[in-house]
Amino acid sequence: METRMQRKQFLAALACSGLALAAGPAALAQDKPLEWVVGYAAGGGSDVVARVIAEAMGRNMERVIVINNKPGAGTNIAAEYSARSRDHGNLMFTADFATLAANPFLFSKLNYNAERDFKPVGMLVRFPMLLVVNNEVPATNLAEFLAWAKQQKTGVSWGSAGLGSPHHLVGELFREQAGISNMTHVPYRGAAPAVQDVVGGQIPAMWADSATIIPFLSEKKLKAIGVASPARVDVLPQIATLQEQGLKGFEGYAWQGIVVPTGSSAEVVKKFSQSLQQALADTRTKARLAAMGVEPMPGSADQMGQFVRAERSKWGRVISANNIKLD
Repeated sequence: METRMQRKQFLAALACSGLALAAGPAALAQDKPLEWVVGYAAGGGSDVVARVIAEAMGRNMERVIVINNKPGAGTNIAAEYSARSRDHGNLMFTADFATLAANPFLFSKLNYNAERDFKPVGMLVRFPMLLVVNNEVPATNLAEFLAWAKQQKTGVSWGSAGLGSPHHLVGELFREQAGISNMTHVPYRGAAPAVQDVVGGQIPAMWADSATIIPFLSEKKLKAIGVASPARVDVLPQIATLQEQGLKGFEGYAWQGIVVPTGSSAEVVKKFSQSLQQALADTRTKARLAAMGVEPMPGSADQMGQFVRAERSKWGRVISANNIKLD
């Protein structure tokens, strides 16, 4: 039986390991912590979402959850690591838009297979995408933006968080559906530098996710033309959707879900999925996610599988049509 001293030694070892503890000592009901792999650096939106939800899941499973950040290569490093794991029942992975829908088309060769190497557990959240412009652009809605853009003889540059990012692909779909041929994509290394250049006037527009852009809209440093969701974002009710403004059927998000390695049992999937649904229904968790401008996506493992297949088909076509490659 585990002694109090052994528990203290275990927690001290975790603290020295460089991994982040996402559930308190009271959750130490099992000998081994549950590893949650995140393919982005600590402190970013994906990391924060995982920590918020891990806190609730750790409580309801009475288990320590440790966040293991493995950033790089558009989540491919984390995906390969997770796919190769044989620690079934003790590892889950934040698999997102990039991992499951875009990367299979963006890269000629991957060291994991998005369809075969993972089992879905359930969706986490989605980040609504917004078209934003700097304050010098004489437009506050879609009609005004399109009229202004078509008048620009040298074209309109627009930024994104990077080549092949959901921000980029949503922008390409917008350009296609809105019928604007004179828009030029400018990829950045992350959303933060792109936002700064839009605020500073180096480029007039960009596609940004809600979690990144809310502070800049609140401080009136930028203007939002519209949101790429079928319904308005709860924390930004004043911003009309692009569908409302006439771009019928236009929709795009960054999204995330939880998967486990294929060798994990049906029992593990069921247990993790049930815990995830409880976490997403938790009042405090929902409030914390809403404050970030992200939307929970509760649903079963089967529903996640259906959603991912539809997204892979949709964005695979956009990537192929625009000949986008990352290698």
